[in-house]
Amino acid sequence: MGSPQNIMVCVTQQITCERLILKAADLRNELKGDLFVIHVAKNEWNFLDNSQEGEALEYLFKISKSVGANLSVLKSDSITESIVNFAKENKITYIVMGESPNDHKENKFFTELKALLPDIEIYVVPQM
Repeated sequence: MGSPQNIMVCVTQQITCERLILKAADLRNELKGDLFVIHVAKNEWNFLDNSQEGEALEYLFKISKSVGANLSVLKSDSITESIVNFAKENKITYIVMGESPNDHKENKFFTELKALLPDIEIYVVPQM
């Protein structure tokens, strides 16, 4: 086995992202690296205004803790740029993300990340 692999999970403020965190935790156990869970919120978006989304984030924070990861919430108007910077800073080798119900948007996001981070393996977890 080579050097440890660092894994980053991109989550939205939805409880269903729990499965992404758990999938990434399994991967981390295989690869023996660190696990980072991140959520990028637009600058003008205030999750305190929306108690349901705030609760979901709180829940994902607990799930992250339970698998030994930290949940970082980044504020940014450029979600892709923030993820790319975070990945580089934390020497990420794997990205786990969910499949979007809106294919076009998800594919664009995946394509952008792949182009900006060619050396990183991106694993898309299919919807249930």
